[in-house]
Amino acid sequence: MTRVHIICEGQTEEQFISEVLAEAFWPKGIYLQPALIGRPGHKGGNLKFERLYRDIELRLLGDKDALCTTFFDFYGLPEDFPGKQEASQKRFAAERSCTVLDAMIEALCEKLGEAPLRRFIPYIQMHEFEGLLFSDPEALSNNLDRSALAPLQQIRNSFTSPEEINNSPQTAPSKRIQGIYPRYDKPLHGTLAALEMGTDSIRQACPLFSDWLERIEDKVTQMAGC
Repeated sequence: MTRVHIICEGQTEEQFISEVLAEAFWPKGIYLQPALIGRPGHKGGNLKFERLYRDIELRLLGDKDALCTTFFDFYGLPEDFPGKQEASQKRFAAERSCTVLDAMIEALCEKLGEAPLRRFIPYIQMHEFEGLLFSDPEALSNNLDRSALAPLQQIRNSFTSPEEINNSPQTAPSKRIQGIYPRYDKPLHGTLAALEMGTDSIRQACPLFSDWLERIEDKVTQMAGC
């Protein structure tokens, strides 16, 4: 069983890993171990690079048989995060993702060196967790209100991928859901909807998310072959 430490932004992301992704990866011999960024007992958030670096360093140097990855939102990154400003100028989600991930790896390499980072798999969700929920508007509406299906589907149809849904801070995926269903509760409704969708449905709709999981799977295979 290969351990994969996943540094999460918040409690919903942590729940999603524990209750949705972990179930799919366990049969593959991969144990996903999520934890909120920062000291134990904190609620997460505050994605300053120095804070993230300390968490990554702790896991890579403290558990040398494990992998480490990240799961937090591009939407919530501070403006001084490596690559954030440059990435914000890019047109497509894939371009923004590559730009900020490359910059993050470069910044980490300056501090940690290349060797530990061979066990690190960077990932930033485009644009926030709720984007994944648009993978299946019907499952999402089932956990909100059935009357929400039509407007949710209309939003989904307006973008090539759920990972492209975001035009401004006012139109982020979570804001769109709240506009349709004001009682939206992220930990409750978000987790229930993701459970109903399942990992495979989300992977089919979200190529960047799927690529992240594939990179984890590939890295585990490489380690097993060493």
